[in-house]
Amino acid sequence: MAGAARRQFGRLARAANNAAPLHLSAGIGVVIAGMTLVTPFAFEAYGDNAFIALTIAAGLLTIVATRLAERVPIDHALWLIFGFGIALRIYALLFDPLLSSDIYRYVWDGRVQGADINPYRYVPADEALVFLRDGAIFPRINRVDTAVTIYPPVAQFFFLTVTRIGESVTVMRLALLGCEAVTVSLIMLLLQHMKRPVTRVVAYFWHPLPLWEIANSGHVDALMVALMLLGLFVALTGHALRGAVVIALSMLVKPFAAPVFAGIWRPWDLKMPLVVIAAVVLCYLPYSSVGWGAFGFLTQGYLSEEGISAGYEIWPLSVWRLVFGEHQGDVVAYAVLAALILVFKGLSVARSSDHSITSRLADINMLLLLTLLLLSPNYPWYFLVITPFVALCGSLPTWVVSIGALLLSEQLDWDFYIPRMVTKSILFGGLLLAWALTTWRTRMQRTAETGLSP
Repeated sequence: MAGAARRQFGRLARAANNAAPLHLSAGIGVVIAGMTLVTPFAFEAYGDNAFIALTIAAGLLTIVATRLAERVPIDHALWLIFGFGIALRIYALLFDPLLSSDIYRYVWDGRVQGADINPYRYVPADEALVFLRDGAIFPRINRVDTAVTIYPPVAQFFFLTVTRIGESVTVMRLALLGCEAVTVSLIMLLLQHMKRPVTRVVAYFWHPLPLWEIANSGHVDALMVALMLLGLFVALTGHALRGAVVIALSMLVKPFAAPVFAGIWRPWDLKMPLVVIAAVVLCYLPYSSVGWGAFGFLTQGYLSEEGISAGYEIWPLSVWRLVFGEHQGDVVAYAVLAALILVFKGLSVARSSDHSITSRLADINMLLLLTLLLLSPNYPWYFLVITPFVALCGSLPTWVVSIGALLLSEQLDWDFYIPRMVTKSILFGGLLLAWALTTWRTRMQRTAETGLSP
């Protein structure tokens, strides 16, 4: 009897110990849900600065939820995580895109291809496409009379496929949420292989960046991230060439996935580059009737329009110019230097002797952060490429960048406008500070372990 009583007491004690983190997690979920509920109305009433404040606060709470999730029993935690995560996405889906009109171009590109017309041939306002215009999609397309599509071929395949089901923003967003379901599944699989709690998936599932940029705005980066993670999972579990093909497909949605190759390639292995080149050529082949025009608006004005070719929107170069002034040829010099840095870091990752999944993902995470720093994207959805790593790696720099990216939601349409270089300075300055702090902590930990003085 005494033994049974002790066992019962032990079970009650464990239940009480687990209840506190569970209740706290549920409380945080309720607060994040409350913030999400008011965000669209706050945006309409007070502008994008209210949106930024609410989403950043939700991101900070997600960090706390991630710490707590590791202490909650898996069954209870997953019900809680998925319940809130799915409910929040359904809610965001109810509103028209708040901060971007890109999804209307996706639907348009799919419609154009459905009419057997190359989407890289005409700008939407061209008279050759007049029979495709409607009152729901066409009036909301951006750059309607100045730009053919910018999106690479795998994105175009996706647009065509989805619009054969339905030519609407809702259908496109549901398809992108399907991509996100793949991403969440792969995060959990990778966590299992890393022997880390699968409940860490809350870091992605409750994160405000994918919530608003996929469920609400419907950015095709969701497809890029899903293919990138699938390729990584395939490659890191023993099928490098197959994984490389999938990552190549990811790169042909958005090229920000390209640095990931360094995590699965081995120097002097020529098969992988050849396979990737073949995949790229095959994907572009159906659109080759327009020649170099198949590279779309990217080579016909986007780099200039976004201030990249002149260097004004590249944060490290802008900081350099602030100190030393602008000089002729500094953009070219910066591009060469940035390319050399990325190549050097990529080769360092490829040559690493630690082939464990945990180490490889950490290296890829670092390389993607470096890429984002050097390229300094102007919009928050470009940072979706890093969001799975808040769950997989959970490093301070990754959290800083993924949450700080929400600062780039600032729009010109509102009276109180924070200059983009100010927000980028906060974002990337925060990244550099987080890197420095992480390096210092690592050094101090190693010093403590070895018993040596600094």
